[in-house]
Amino acid sequence: MTFSVAVAGASGYAGGELLRILAGHPDFEIRTVTAHQNAGHPLIAHQPHLRSLAHLTLQETSVETLAGHDVVFLALPHGASGEIAAQLPDETLVVDCGADHRLEDAADWAAFYGGEHFGAWAYGVPELPLADATSTRAPDAESPHAASPHAAKQRANLVGARRIAAPGCNASAVSLALAPGIQAGLIDDQDIVAVLAVGPSGAGKSLKTMYLASEILGSASPYGVGGTHRHVPEIQQNLRKAGATAPTVSFTPVLVPMSRGILATSTARVKPGVTAQQVQAAWEAAYAGEPFVEVLPAGTLPRTSDVLGANTVLMSVALDEAAGRVVTVLALDNLYKGTAGAAIQSVNIALGLDETAGLSVNGVAP
Repeated sequence: MTFSVAVAGASGYAGGELLRILAGHPDFEIRTVTAHQNAGHPLIAHQPHLRSLAHLTLQETSVETLAGHDVVFLALPHGASGEIAAQLPDETLVVDCGADHRLEDAADWAAFYGGEHFGAWAYGVPELPLADATSTRAPDAESPHAASPHAAKQRANLVGARRIAAPGCNASAVSLALAPGIQAGLIDDQDIVAVLAVGPSGAGKSLKTMYLASEILGSASPYGVGGTHRHVPEIQQNLRKAGATAPTVSFTPVLVPMSRGILATSTARVKPGVTAQQVQAAWEAAYAGEPFVEVLPAGTLPRTSDVLGANTVLMSVALDEAAGRVVTVLALDNLYKGTAGAAIQSVNIALGLDETAGLSVNGVAP
C-alpha cells in the first residue's frame, strides 16, 4: 500500500528536508506541497536540490488543500499548525514539525510561547527512555526494533497514533543524552547543565541579522541565555517522563559556523558510589538494539560531521570523578534526526511500517 502525503511549509528548511527523505521512501507518494508567501511558485525554485520533485508546484496552505491525504506534515511556525490541524479529519495522520503540540502543560506554553495552547500529541522521539509508568503500551515483541524488556520507550506510545508532535531538535538532543541516567537512577535531576553548538538552519529561512554569513562566519554566538530558550520546558517534560521529579536545566545554545548539526555537551551530578563502568553500561543498555542511536565506546567522542545527512545519533558518556558529574557529548543533524527524520520514523511506527524505511544511518563526508 502506498500512502499519499502532503507537506505544508515545503519551501522552508524543515519542509525541504522532509521532502528529500520522503522522495526516497518506498511507502509514500508526495502529492501536494504548500507554502504561504511562495504559493504559486515551482517547488524547484525554492528547493533546487530536489530534482526528482521538479514537477510539483507550491499551493496555498489551507485545510482544503491538505485534507484528503493519508499523511500531512506541517512544517509551519508555532501558532500556525494548531489552527490547521484542528480542522483536519481525525483519520488523517498529522505530524506537527513545529512546537504547537509538544508541551503538555498550558502554563509552560504560556510562559515560553504565548497564545492558544493546542494540547500535546504523541511525542515523536521513539528512542526516548521512559519510566515504566509513563508508557501507555507494552513494547511490541514482534517489532524488529522492539524496546528491550527492561526499558520502556516512547516508541510504544506512537503505535497507531494519528497525531504526532515532532521534537525540538535541541530538546531531543539533551533528552536523549541524559534520560538513561535518570531512568537508571544514576544521576540527580537538579543542576543539569547543557551547552550546545548548533547550526543556524534550526532557526529556519527567516532573514535576521544574527543569521547572516557575515555575522556567523568566524564567530560563535550564544542566544536564549538564562533559561529563556523555548526548548527548556520540553527538556524538563522529557526528563520527567524518564523518571525525574522536578528537573532543573541550565540550557545554553551557541550558534557556530556550520549550516546544520548539533553537538550537545550535557552534564549532571552523579549519585554517590556510581562508577564509570556503571555509567557506560547504563547508557549502552538504554539504547541497545536501537537502529539510529548509538553509544560509542568509552573514550570515543562523536563529531557533527559523522551524522551529517543521516538519521543517526552518536553519543559518548564519561564520569568526571573529580567534579562528581556525568558528562555526555551527543551529535545529531538538526534537520534530519532532529526534525524530519524523527517525524518520518514516528510515522513509520504509527502506520506499522518498518521503522527504518526510507531513513539512512550513513552520513555524508567530507
